[in-house]
Amino acid sequence: MEQAIARVQQAQGKVSISAVAKEAGVTPALIHNTYPDLAEKIRRLVGKATRSQRDAKHDTLIRERQINHALRQELAESRADLAKLASINQVLINEVALLK
Repeated sequence: MEQAIARVQQAQGKVSISAVAKEAGVTPALIHNTYPDLAEKIRRLVGKATRSQRDAKHDTLIRERQINHALRQELAESRADLAKLASINQVLINEVALLK
């Protein structure tokens, strides 16, 4: 399998589990199921390591949750301001009605 990876790198430069499986004469499923370490090595070569993808998604999730929290706070403040302004508006409407 290691030789298949080397041959694919030399021939194509672009390594994938499918290309390595084809070069080795096996199915991609065999690599995934029987050789998970080899599959992870191929993913690292491609730049799609599972751990790095998970960590990147986790960092993005944390960032988006912080943004979501800030937006929810802003929404709550806007609703409070709206309620206050509606109350002031009603008082002014009542005063105008009394002055007429």
